[in-house]
Amino acid sequence: MVRQVAETNPTTDVLVVDDGSVDATAAEAQRAGALVCRLPFNLGVGGAMRAGYRYALQHDYDVAVQVDADGQHDPSYIPALVARLDHLNIVIGARFAGADDYPVHGPRRLAMRMLAATLSRISDNRLSDVTSGFRAVDRRAIAIFATHYPAEYLGDTVESLVIAMRLECTVGQMPVCMRERTHGRPSQSTFRSAIYLARAVAALNLALVRRWPIATTHLLGNI
Repeated sequence: MVRQVAETNPTTDVLVVDDGSVDATAAEAQRAGALVCRLPFNLGVGGAMRAGYRYALQHDYDVAVQVDADGQHDPSYIPALVARLDHLNIVIGARFAGADDYPVHGPRRLAMRMLAATLSRISDNRLSDVTSGFRAVDRRAIAIFATHYPAEYLGDTVESLVIAMRLECTVGQMPVCMRERTHGRPSQSTFRSAIYLARAVAALNLALVRRWPIATTHLLGNI
């Protein structure tokens, strides 16, 4: 993935967050040309994402793009995602927006539809894939996520969007084609898929009622 991002976006810096791995992740990422943020122990996806956004904030990046390491996200879409930041703070690479027929079924698909319908109403913009981790964000969203990126289950997708919306970020999407996973294992087992709906609804409800400190605004300034 590091090499593919570099090939399709040669002027882009690539940061790999090594979330406390015990293998050769960091060495292989550096060998492929990436910058590496090595966490001393495993923090989970939320903690790893917050570390990445803090790096972007501290190094004054205008744009950050999330790309999964399992091969599903096609980095050739990155320029198009970034281009839409001209009028949005967050752009989601959406699987269910017409580019292809990504196969998701059962309770997980139902949960995705319910979450998408709810967040579409909150954002006043049609969103079909709010659990996609393929996203481009601008400086405002970088500052918010560097402080408030959630660590809870589903927080890295659903709750992070709610946080951004409640702090006045605009969110939109762009159709993309997702590829077959080439590395790693799915986070959703058969059992977890069966309870996905209930947990997804709970995560959304918590995100909607939780208070977010006004102090966040000092990070944003005139962004």
